[in-house]
Amino acid sequence: MQIALPASDQPLRIVLPGGSGLLGQVLARHFQERGHQVTVLTRGPYTAPWQTVHWDGKTIGPWVDTLEGADVCINLAGRSINCRYSASNRMEIHNSRIGATRLLAEVIAGLASPPWLWMNASAAAIYRHTLDRDMDETTGELGGGAPGRSNFSAEVAIDWENAFFENPTPRTRKVALRSAMVFSPTPGSVFSAYSTLVRLSLGGWLGNGLQFVSWIHEKDFARAAEFLICRGDLDGAINLAAPNPLPNRKFMAALRDAWNMPNGFPIPSPLVELGAFLMRTESELVLKSRRVVPGRLLAAGFTFEFPDWYQAAEDLVHTWRHRHD
Repeated sequence: MQIALPASDQPLRIVLPGGSGLLGQVLARHFQERGHQVTVLTRGPYTAPWQTVHWDGKTIGPWVDTLEGADVCINLAGRSINCRYSASNRMEIHNSRIGATRLLAEVIAGLASPPWLWMNASAAAIYRHTLDRDMDETTGELGGGAPGRSNFSAEVAIDWENAFFENPTPRTRKVALRSAMVFSPTPGSVFSAYSTLVRLSLGGWLGNGLQFVSWIHEKDFARAAEFLICRGDLDGAINLAAPNPLPNRKFMAALRDAWNMPNGFPIPSPLVELGAFLMRTESELVLKSRRVVPGRLLAAGFTFEFPDWYQAAEDLVHTWRHRHD
């Protein structure tokens, strides 16, 4: 689908449903700093340099007005994956993502002037567990968790994308953002969690350490989203991941080097399972091997600022120390 784009010097109206979390703030800040008008739809409005509007992600309300005449919608709404031991919470996670997506589809279909681009969150976890080869958008096989592990994250991602693409939107280009773990030097982020392990001398490797880690620096995550806005010829599923995934052992070693922590005790799978239980999360998030690569972004000419984890880790640690230590 080819959608006409506005003049390159024209500020855009960008709406981010569910944009109050870490990824939403990364995108909102990126676009706000570039002079675009950003509106975040959130269950709990908060003080920010961009506009915030209340929505519940379930029902139509006054928030619909923010999408009328908007240029871009980037939907990040949905509960994060946690509580692996609670079937009811798993269902709530699943329904919150699918429900918000279908609500937006209903609203966008009824607008007189809908956004010309709708990007919807997905996840690199949609691909099967693999050690032997890279997974891009063309050759990657969907589903399939690590042996003996849950496959919940892939199942949710598949259902999420099905809900996103199930109804055509002739006036709106659709892109599913299959994002790898986004690393940001921010408290509460995945970078913060990994760094805490390293700084406590627990940054050896997780499980057997052979599983591949797919990742992306927050700057490249935001730059890729901006690139996709500008490329009216790109639609469908797009992998947002750095081009060089690496085994967990090498991933943790590079992070230890960046923190100047020469040693780190490994954490075997049983302790990873225990830690996941205590943290109310899924062990598959760190034990499933992901070799996801950004085939379509690279083919379209996107250039990563941080293609390699060693460089990215150094930058993230430097920024963290400047901000927080």
